[in-house]
Amino acid sequence: MTIKLVSIGTLQKGNYVVVEGVASKVTDVQVSRPGKHGHAKVRLTAAGLLDDKKRVIVAPGHDNIEVPVIEKKTAQVLSIAGTTANVMDIETYETFDLEIPEDLRETCVEGCSILYWIVLSEKVMKQVKND
Repeated sequence: MTIKLVSIGTLQKGNYVVVEGVASKVTDVQVSRPGKHGHAKVRLTAAGLLDDKKRVIVAPGHDNIEVPVIEKKTAQVLSIAGTTANVMDIETYETFDLEIPEDLRETCVEGCSILYWIVLSEKVMKQVKND
């Protein structure tokens, strides 16, 4: 699990954050003005990368928040059983199973190359590469 700390006030729409222990993509950022004795507040809305669930967090603009470091790697599909593909990493030759997303089931065939992400120690198939 690779993460780094970033000030919540510097985040923009499209950045990745860890909210409630789940890697999420920022969909909306609202910053309120500081009060007489207070600090500016940031309201961050994010959608989970894996479950697409909406999460909201409100924090002072100077607070730090965890940001996941996403590794993007290439693998080759060895075999397909139902909705699961057995793949081999191109660099390390490690073999493991990945769930095939609904939108990639038509194009994912044995022998094709895929792009997968490692997010918070979870592997997710993202794209079928055209060789």
